[in-house]
Amino acid sequence: MSAFVACNDYETYGEKKEKERDAIRQFISDSSIVVISEDQFHAQGNVTDVSKNEFVYMNNTGVYMQIVNKGCGDSIPNGKSTTLIMRFYEQNIMDQSEISNESSPYDPDFIIVNRTGSTFTASYTSNSLMAQTYSSTSVSSGIMVPFAYINVGRVRNADDRIAKVRLIVPHTQGHTIAASYVYPYYYEITFQKKVDL
Repeated sequence: MSAFVACNDYETYGEKKEKERDAIRQFISDSSIVVISEDQFHAQGNVTDVSKNEFVYMNNTGVYMQIVNKGCGDSIPNGKSTTLIMRFYEQNIMDQSEISNESSPYDPDFIIVNRTGSTFTASYTSNSLMAQTYSSTSVSSGIMVPFAYINVGRVRNADDRIAKVRLIVPHTQGHTIAASYVYPYYYEITFQKKVDL
């Protein structure tokens, strides 16, 4: 009898995925998010209407993305390594735990990005909060989704804005904890190019 109860207490991967889907749906509803298709996103010039709280659902990854600011400057250059400054707020949608580096002005995360055509690879520097929190310098696939659609310049005048995005990242595109526990995460992130003095 005890063995039967133990088996019933075991949660399958499929059940965890269903809980994740339910949590994402609830988060979208609670946040009054309007989900648009990739076709509509492309038709709008690869932007989301922030006034309508639009997020585009990316079919290939399952990531939901809102581009708050496309950013000044240029897109991430092809064929060369680029270092980005990243500030972020991260929230576990399942248990509401959160981390952020937004309150430390002199302690941003740094990401080294390489682009080959439409493919991006990236890693955190070892002293970045993300690397220290998750014991890995690998940048999750979900966080790299915006790279194809943003610019990563520096603010030069009053009208310039650095790139800012909001993301809902499922476990399949997340970091090690997300993947291990089947947890989705919400992010607010800014990116800008690092300038060596």
